[in-house]
Amino acid sequence: MSKRNWGISLLLIGSLLGLAGCAEESMKEEELEKKAAEEQAKEEEAREKAKLEERAKEKKEKEEVKPVVVNVIDPKTKALLKSFKPAEMGFGSEDEKYKAELEKWAREIARGTDTKQGYDQRMILDKIGPDGKVIKGQPEIILEESELVENILESSVSGGDVELPLYVTESGYNPEDVPGLDEVVVASYTTYFNSGVAGRTKNIELSAEAINNVILGVGDHFSFNSTVGPSDEAHGYQPAEEAINGKLVMGIGGGICQTSSTLFNAVDKVGVSYVEKHHHSVTVGYVPKGRDATVSYGGKDFRFENTTGVPLLVKAHFGKGVLTIELRTSKQYEGMFKKAI
Repeated sequence: MSKRNWGISLLLIGSLLGLAGCAEESMKEEELEKKAAEEQAKEEEAREKAKLEERAKEKKEKEEVKPVVVNVIDPKTKALLKSFKPAEMGFGSEDEKYKAELEKWAREIARGTDTKQGYDQRMILDKIGPDGKVIKGQPEIILEESELVENILESSVSGGDVELPLYVTESGYNPEDVPGLDEVVVASYTTYFNSGVAGRTKNIELSAEAINNVILGVGDHFSFNSTVGPSDEAHGYQPAEEAINGKLVMGIGGGICQTSSTLFNAVDKVGVSYVEKHHHSVTVGYVPKGRDATVSYGGKDFRFENTTGVPLLVKAHFGKGVLTIELRTSKQYEGMFKKAI
């Protein structure tokens, strides 16, 4: 082989070797790039998986955290009356607004609404029946509104059950004292009426009969309206003149205010404490001016508390044109009761 041909051969071999080296180097770079891409994809996949797991964890925690709920329970029946969700009602953000809503609800459930009776219940006193046996009335029940609101507010932090704070007061007399309660008259008052006016006379008779033989225990609250009840036709009351807005007009039950006014003048002689008392819009002739006590079922009432320190018995004597109301007690209490100052 000539030197020229040999040289060409060497050049060809060198070129081939160079090409082979470049190809090998290129393949290594591709493998590295592929490996790097795979690792990056794995990292991205791991990051995405971690995000999904974190979201799932947060969702689970959110579902597990239940909202705070306060349940108000009737202490007698254990019935659920109302459920509050404090956070939704502004607790923690609008506390005054939240408290105002609670106060409104407490007032409604205690005092009642136009369509629903409340828990508050005036005392209807026991009385002695014609056979000498005691006819039971009903105790006084008071729902303490402010206490209820405070209890709900306290439970609004972590939730729970709140029972209505109901306070029940029974009549304050000893049943053993009943037979002797009519022994001594400690106060009395008499008024007069025209027995020829049939409707008014009947109304005075019925209302006097309703309060006759009522037992006033120590600390008892007397309500004329609760004791007498509705003065309507269904209960035997008749049309008669009554004072309304400064005028005398015909109405069912006219005349019962003479009974309430006579009672007022009797109890005013002993140490009672007045809860509610109203004057007529006109001057009445059966008691001195300013000595009347007007009533209207569902409206104005005559109420007082027996703060004399002893049990009393109300006696109402109805006769022809005469109404006398007495307060009596037993001899053992005669010198113990507190007189009016």
